[in-house]
Order: sequence, then structure tokens, then C-alpha cells
Amino acid sequence: MAGCGGAPPPNEKLASTEGALEAAKEAGAAGIPQAALYLKLAERQLGKARILIEDGSNDRAKLMLMRAEADAELARFLAREQSTVAESQAVVKQAEQLKAELQKLKQ
Repeated sequence: MAGCGGAPPPNEKLASTEGALEAAKEAGAAGIPQAALYLKLAERQLGKARILIEDGSNDRAKLMLMRAEADAELARFLAREQSTVAESQAVVKQAEQLKAELQKLKQ
């Protein structure tokens, strides 16, 4: 049924969605509960989109890919946010340690 007319296969959207999923994984989304939820949703939606493409339902597949890409991007942003918070907490702790050392040197 893939060649029955209608919209062409959304190959570019498929590739960008796969890239978004890979970026989310590289950002560590799988290890952060909230991000992992959106990562899993994106993976499921990507799988559904592939089935829709095979069935020739390319318009529906494109919509599913748009949802999957949005969820993958959200997973990536949540993972990056967690990483940024952890880094900033480490910097604050280091600054406090340096301040304490400076106080000791002044005494």
C-alpha cells in the first residue's frame, strides 16, 4: 500500500526525529525519571510512525513523528536542566569551600 498516492513518506521528519532521540539519549535522559518518561513516549511514537509509514499513512505518520520529536526534545531539555543544576550546585559548593579557606588564611 505504500505507493497508493497521498503524501510522500516523511523521510526528513523521520531522520530529524531519530536525531532528536539520539540527542536525548546522549544527554542522559534515560537516567532521569521525568526525562526518561518522555524519552520512552518518543520511542513508542517513533515505532508507531514507522508502522504508519509502512501502511502508507504518511500524513498520520508525519504527525506522530512531530509528537515523537517534541517529546524527545523535552527529554533532552529535562536531562540538560538536571545536569546544569548539578553543575551549578557543585560550583556553589566549591565557592563556599574557597571562601572558608580564605577566611582561615585571614586569621
